[in-house]
Amino acid sequence: MRFWLSITACMLTGCEGEFGSDFIWGTATAGFQVDMGCPTLPDANCIDSNSDWYQFVTTEENIENSSLFIAGDPVSIGPGMWETFEEDVERMESDGLTGYRMSIEWSRIFPDGAAEEATTVEELSEYANTDAVARYREMFAALNDAEIHPMVTLNHYTLPLWVHDGNSCQEDPLACEASGWVNGERIVRLISLYAEYCGVVFGDQIDDWMTLNEPFATMLSGYLLPGESRSAPPGVFNDTEAGIAVMINQIEGHAGMYDAVHAGDNTDADGDGVDATVGIVLNMVAITPKDPNNEDDVLGVEHVDYLYHGLYLNALTSGDWDDDLDGVPDRTREDLANRIDVIGINYYNQLTIMGLPIALIENLPISDFYPEFSWDPYTDGLAEVIERASVYNLPMVITENGTPSVENGVEILDGHLTSLRGAIEGGADVRGYYYWSFVDNYEWNHGMDMQFGLYELNTETKERTARPVLERYREIIRRGKL
Repeated sequence: MRFWLSITACMLTGCEGEFGSDFIWGTATAGFQVDMGCPTLPDANCIDSNSDWYQFVTTEENIENSSLFIAGDPVSIGPGMWETFEEDVERMESDGLTGYRMSIEWSRIFPDGAAEEATTVEELSEYANTDAVARYREMFAALNDAEIHPMVTLNHYTLPLWVHDGNSCQEDPLACEASGWVNGERIVRLISLYAEYCGVVFGDQIDDWMTLNEPFATMLSGYLLPGESRSAPPGVFNDTEAGIAVMINQIEGHAGMYDAVHAGDNTDADGDGVDATVGIVLNMVAITPKDPNNEDDVLGVEHVDYLYHGLYLNALTSGDWDDDLDGVPDRTREDLANRIDVIGINYYNQLTIMGLPIALIENLPISDFYPEFSWDPYTDGLAEVIERASVYNLPMVITENGTPSVENGVEILDGHLTSLRGAIEGGADVRGYYYWSFVDNYEWNHGMDMQFGLYELNTETKERTARPVLERYREIIRRGKL
């Protein structure tokens, strides 16, 4: 209740309370979406063709498959931050930003399968692309020199082709050789060693780490229901056995990465006394029943909340493990418990849920609902998902929040920050806010068809032009309040 009382007060007073002097005002990107498209660098130095996502959006058969909704834009249409990064950091600094969330692309550092032979960080180092490692160090140095706090996501959707060959896995994700998240024993080992390597090599520059970005979205869009809002490699429909394996393996993968980063990063880069903080980023949704008086709809809301939020956070905080995915924990796993330092919240949407009398997926008993998805903004929902995450008594960061409705960007930003401020005044421990995105980017299967940027991108000249929402964001940052 205190959340909603604070939000009401905030609306009446204009939210003049301070966010706090240590609150991080940031923006966010993902490497695949912004790195490629360099204005002068040759493609060989700019384009990363070694990931499953590059393969997915550039394969002609995938583009022609209308059910995958792949725009077919060349990746060279992107903003080219692999080259322009230092210039963009200067923009961030002048905008007053104090934080920047970005990803390391596993496929840039380890582009081929020779790295699979390694069993230690020392062995793995022999297979690293030293040019890519040096470039990332230049990027992190630029941020630190500008006093812009770097947050690094180790796996923002993409996997190296030698880890996941999506095209080869389209026929049978369970039987293909490079099966990505389907083969838990293999990928947990590989991604944990990669995470430890990053902790060792970049730990003197980075303290804040996120393991996975939106694991549920990867599973849903790749193995169960690829669609217009998002399709992902391998792009198969209703492979429930593979999808459930992916979901379980990503939870175990995060736990392995958590331990690995803490083992590898033994340097306090920012002087706060903590060598590494490791979290996971969930796409949290505000959930409402289609009819609050319908018991099936209300139960459906509970089940959606469990699949999107509870399954992951219960396991990684208390070790609660649900063997049959019926919504009731069966045992405690100490290898998963206490494997999270901070909760990353990506918030964009509200889901309206209609309950169903039967489960849609045979081996997922709580799939008894139909969700209605919309990009229409529901700004009060940010406080709702913060309240949901607060039950775990961990610090939180809004790792992504924005809108493709750039013409209404100012109004939507104000609404979201009003909601956020109310939650903080109600006691929520939210440490920062990262607007999605810094610049218009390659929006996965949509290519350049959706624009989220604080800066508008001219895809031919790569020129960045500030949008009105950036002007408003600058003002909020400068004042520290709405």
